[in-house]
Amino acid sequence: MRIRYASTAAALALMAFTGPGHAQNAPAPAAAPPRAPAPHGARPNIVFILVDDMGWRDLGVTGSTFYETPAIDALARDGMRFTNAHSAYPRCVPSRYAILTGRNPARGQVPGGPESIKASDYTIAEALHDNGYATFFAGKWHEGKTPATQPQAQGFDINIGGSSAGMTGTHFFPYNAGKHILGPGLETGKPGEYLADRLTDETIKFLDEHQRTKPDQPFLVYLSHYGVHTPLEGKPELVEKFKKKLAAMGGPKPDGYLQRDGETKKYQDDPVYAAMIASIDESVGRVRAELERLGIADNTLIVFTSDNGGLSNRGEHTKSERPTSNLPLRAGKGHDYEGGLAIPMIVRWPGHTKAGSVTSQFTVNSDHYPSLLAAAGLPLQPKVHVDGISYLPVLAGGKMPADRIIYWYSPRPRTRQTGDKVSGAIRIGDWKYYLSFDPSVPSELFNLATDPYEKTDLSAKQSARAADLKGKLTAWLASVHALAPVPEAAPGEKVGKKGKRGEKAGGDDDD
Repeated sequence: MRIRYASTAAALALMAFTGPGHAQNAPAPAAAPPRAPAPHGARPNIVFILVDDMGWRDLGVTGSTFYETPAIDALARDGMRFTNAHSAYPRCVPSRYAILTGRNPARGQVPGGPESIKASDYTIAEALHDNGYATFFAGKWHEGKTPATQPQAQGFDINIGGSSAGMTGTHFFPYNAGKHILGPGLETGKPGEYLADRLTDETIKFLDEHQRTKPDQPFLVYLSHYGVHTPLEGKPELVEKFKKKLAAMGGPKPDGYLQRDGETKKYQDDPVYAAMIASIDESVGRVRAELERLGIADNTLIVFTSDNGGLSNRGEHTKSERPTSNLPLRAGKGHDYEGGLAIPMIVRWPGHTKAGSVTSQFTVNSDHYPSLLAAAGLPLQPKVHVDGISYLPVLAGGKMPADRIIYWYSPRPRTRQTGDKVSGAIRIGDWKYYLSFDPSVPSELFNLATDPYEKTDLSAKQSARAADLKGKLTAWLASVHALAPVPEAAPGEKVGKKGKRGEKAGGDDDD
């Protein structure tokens, strides 16, 4: 069925962000009339778009030749792209903890502790809500297991779909399957409805209603997609499109995996995953078109990013296909190498970001908390977002602190699933030390300025530097009372969250 738009302008706005081939996939905007631009100096609206498991090279603008992301590429052309953005942890729960709290996950004993987010944590949503922002959440939450740790209790006025579930049972309605029970607001739907589309519909519905009823109140929209996380399911017409594209490129190559860090997928060639990325891209285009239609785009800060590196690696005990490749970066989701930590990040804030600008300044996703506070004109709370530093000066051409020390710590690996081992890492400037707690994997020192793909270990040649970085990392872990590292149990054996053999294995595969 062909969609009828409320106005020709609305249709043209959507096409500007998605390209003409995508406009027909969007439903008609709701009935709120366009509004005049916000006055200069007004507190900005904030739209934070988080994609699950999207790798650093999963966008056209970051180098993919198979995936197609015209709307996200357009966002980069209109804003600032961060080429040195990183996650605080190479998996979902701890990374999201860092975004919401501004804290390194090791401080909260995440993962491995009794809870991830705690009732006592003061999230970025709470900080904005307490200062007059309306707050809306849609999608994957994946934090906590009690009512006090869910979005409604952590600063969000509205929660659509957020729960402790780390993945959906299926991306097609009805979404729940088995233990994967999504949050409220998704109980009804139409057969064949796709989850990324539904979350976008709900977001647009909120934007429209908010502008009709409270147009002078700034808002935070936190759109946290369940895609592109497994299960791998795309809309049939998009899957078919990318199957044809792959065939035209010669089909899948036989040498699909590199024998390193478990096994590393070498090529981006999965049509279903490409279709999932295309749906995320459509979502971005639709949200931007609605902001334009409502006349609030010029006073809206948009952040687009991922929670961790792409799912590219598998352990030696599985032959499950992996959906993407992060090469030439090393490894992927689960690993403290760059393929697991480097993520896409784009910021657009009219009047503050130069269109088409690119920065290589280092950021980590605990930096979002102070950055959004600063953007809202609110005082920073360094005792809360203790590990975050505002990147707002970068938007104006400034720099992040050159002597900043960043720590990573992965005490609960998924060796069978993704090939990662217990490890930690520290980075100061261009120097990164990878500390292995597994005797089968060496600790390594890298100069990322000359070796961004972590191929050459310099720990023997630079033994003093390696020792110094190792000492700093181990001292910091002790200072934050980090949990002891626990390797994954051998097949048939279980390791509990406290590291005791014979207990229920810590965490699900969707962590």
